[in-house]
Amino acid sequence: MGEIFLMLTWSEIESKAVAFQKRWKKNSGDEKQSGQTFEKDFMDVFGVEWRDGLHEHPVYLKDGTTGYIDYFIPGKILIEMKSKGQSLAKAYTQAMSYVHALKPEEIPVLVMCCDFDKIEVYNLKKDHPYKPFKVSQLKQHVRIFGILAGYGLTDEEKTEIEVNTDASYKMAKLHDALKEKGYEGHSLELYLVRLLFCLFAEDTGVFEKEAFEKYIEASNPDGSDLSMRLMTLFSILDTPMDKRPKGLPDDLMRFRYINGSIFKDPLPLASFDSKMRGLLLECSKDFNWSKISPAIFGAMFQGVMDQEERRSLGAHYTSRENIMKVIQPLFLDELYDEFERNKTTRKELLAFQNKLASLHFLDPACGSGNFLIVAYEELRKLEFEVLKLMYDYQENVFLDAMILVKPEQFNGIEIEDFPVQIANLSMILMKHLMDQEISNYFGVNAVDFPIRDTAHIVQGNALRIDWNDVVTAEKLNYIMGNPPFIGADQQTMDQRADMIDLFGSKVKLGYLDYVASWFFKAAEFVGENRIIIAFVSTNSITQGEQVPTLWLQMEKVNYEIIYAYKTFPWENEAKGKAAVHCVIIGFAHKNYAPLTKKLFLEDGSTKLVSYISPYLYPDIKLIVEKRKSPLADISPIFFGSKPTDGGNFIMTEQEKDDLLNTCPSAEKWIKKYINAEDFINRRYRWVLWLAGSNFIELHKCKPIADRIQAVREFRLKSKAETTRNAADTPHLFRQNAHPEEGSYVVIPGVSSSERKYIPLGFVTTDTVASNATFIVPEASLFEFGVLTSNVHMAWIRIFAGRLKSDYRYSKELVYNTFPWPEITDMSRKKITASAEGILNARNLYPTASLLQLYKSSSMPPELRKAHQANDKAVWEAYGKAWDITSEDDCVAHLMKLYAEMTK
Repeated sequence: MGEIFLMLTWSEIESKAVAFQKRWKKNSGDEKQSGQTFEKDFMDVFGVEWRDGLHEHPVYLKDGTTGYIDYFIPGKILIEMKSKGQSLAKAYTQAMSYVHALKPEEIPVLVMCCDFDKIEVYNLKKDHPYKPFKVSQLKQHVRIFGILAGYGLTDEEKTEIEVNTDASYKMAKLHDALKEKGYEGHSLELYLVRLLFCLFAEDTGVFEKEAFEKYIEASNPDGSDLSMRLMTLFSILDTPMDKRPKGLPDDLMRFRYINGSIFKDPLPLASFDSKMRGLLLECSKDFNWSKISPAIFGAMFQGVMDQEERRSLGAHYTSRENIMKVIQPLFLDELYDEFERNKTTRKELLAFQNKLASLHFLDPACGSGNFLIVAYEELRKLEFEVLKLMYDYQENVFLDAMILVKPEQFNGIEIEDFPVQIANLSMILMKHLMDQEISNYFGVNAVDFPIRDTAHIVQGNALRIDWNDVVTAEKLNYIMGNPPFIGADQQTMDQRADMIDLFGSKVKLGYLDYVASWFFKAAEFVGENRIIIAFVSTNSITQGEQVPTLWLQMEKVNYEIIYAYKTFPWENEAKGKAAVHCVIIGFAHKNYAPLTKKLFLEDGSTKLVSYISPYLYPDIKLIVEKRKSPLADISPIFFGSKPTDGGNFIMTEQEKDDLLNTCPSAEKWIKKYINAEDFINRRYRWVLWLAGSNFIELHKCKPIADRIQAVREFRLKSKAETTRNAADTPHLFRQNAHPEEGSYVVIPGVSSSERKYIPLGFVTTDTVASNATFIVPEASLFEFGVLTSNVHMAWIRIFAGRLKSDYRYSKELVYNTFPWPEITDMSRKKITASAEGILNARNLYPTASLLQLYKSSSMPPELRKAHQANDKAVWEAYGKAWDITSEDDCVAHLMKLYAEMTK
């Protein structure tokens, strides 16, 4: 029989946690000396025998080195310990490199980083962090570690995201109730901001304990006087103590003067009833607002203002983890390294702290301010480490004189009014939380109200205003953010006008995303100043025709990429979920770009390189531009035939039969007709194909004559001159690319990116392919084999455009730029045979569509093997052994070939 595991009760766990806190209250905090003992005591809190886990467990990292996990229970927890004062941000990065090296079944639910003073925990299963806490506060947070004690998900402490979601929905109820009473617009937004401040202030020591709750409770049960009471309170909060009316009731005198702009502007009276009064009391009584994170709550709170947004509440804010991906390589890692080098003497520490206080930041698309707030929080955390070393053993510390990092170092631009208010409020709340943490550590009671300094958030269109009016380039150190991604087909006329005004009319913007404007404007604004910029973007600006459109302009102003995260899914879990494929790009003027750049790869590893191309590939300095003809001596490619007919040439099966019943001789003018979707689904319609027909004979068939006349009238109404000119030949397709005989290859113009291979293939000339496809009229089996290979697919994934996430194939940017292998008799013979194998494998399933055959999860084994054999034959034609270790290696080789072939 196995050993029986006896679960501890939560009461027993909490008692053990208290004992643990006392034991580790005063400790040197040396990882080597005390790490193992700390781990043993910590696991004992939850009734876990330390030996059941793995201490100093070796893992083999992606870069070939060996790492050692401090403590590890597979499937449950990974602990990374650091000595006091060392960076937990770096500890987390190190821990995650270990996670990426583990087998899937070994990956833990929890990753914990600790420096003997503070504990930070990340829940990998929920993909969210918990709010950091001190070792002395373990008792309040033991439910985070319920999995260690044998408890399930229902017993776990909620993550910051879950807490913020709950808070947002509570505010949503108040929002809806006020709106139903006719309170809306700017007044409603500001009213909610004020209520949020009061709720937060009550639970974080700005107000006296339960002061706001008791003030609400003192109102009439029917809520009839609540609006007036709140208006009075708002006025009092904006009035200094020495200017308040004499004889003010005690329940109002208990509230301190707040200052700032939060309570400054007068608001119209709201209308409350008993239900709304109950909602406000519920918000005050039943929720601890000190648990919300100002860094992300603002964006979620913004979501309650719109019913459509609320359906996916939490889907549009930027998670803390993704913000850290931007700011760590932008400034935080370097600052922590500098801190480690300059913490020996008080003089060094003071100089370093003054440097922190001199840094200035700008987010020119700041929304609710989450990038600025997290950056401020992280800078304050680092300053806190400095303060511990400087004042740890000093009595009578003065918080005001100690703290030098201020919110006024952080600047933002936001186009909408409400997010500006939220951003300013969130910064005030974050400052208060950070002040509290430091004052608790040093045993002083400091509440920094009335408000003296705040972030500088400006409302305006960032692409139209001069950023120097917000903060001068000479004063600035870092620009960061997550500008709007809006694709070309989703942009409003005003947004397109913004881009034309910024780039100039000579730049053909094409499919350029709106986000690209922030890259270019930031570079122009910074000029030759020593400022580093980092933005999150959809990966589309690193693919296809957007690359030459944007990055040739960036080269003109001498900017280059200094670090980048390759494509990763941008996902956030809350009530809703958004997934976009994004990149993070850090860039700077060439004069200040470091010699060594950092490329963060999809597997979590980091590659040090000398150059990062706009495609986010290392050490290859090229931008692929459109070509009118193929690089190699191969068959040319064309768009399929374009009818521009108002639908008059295209027929259903029934319409075709009706025509033939009237005019049996018309059969010679009817062909099958496919667009990309038809081709992939192996279906077709019918089309009148009248090229080479006898004019007199055509008009003997009235239905055909009527269709020709309808085409003529349709074209004459067009705004395009070329289409109106085509009305002179109304019996013909506007563009005719159809081969006269034989067969030809069809490539769908748009195809799902979920497929490993774009399903292309041969059709005969009794089928007309539309302009939604590309055709290669003289393609051989050899050419088909290369085009359907994973080598060509690798090129497509980089250089094809995107329609949403689907591939948009390109004649000039994909087909004509593709570096073909050397065509020898041997390579032609092998690839022809492997291509024929693909067609034979397809023929084993004559009733299946290409949609069914090429679904990645259910591709027939015969077809998969045939493609693998073809992939091997094509890669070997490039003179390479069959050892493609990654698609990146393949693309890198193709880019080198392209560079050689286009010299």
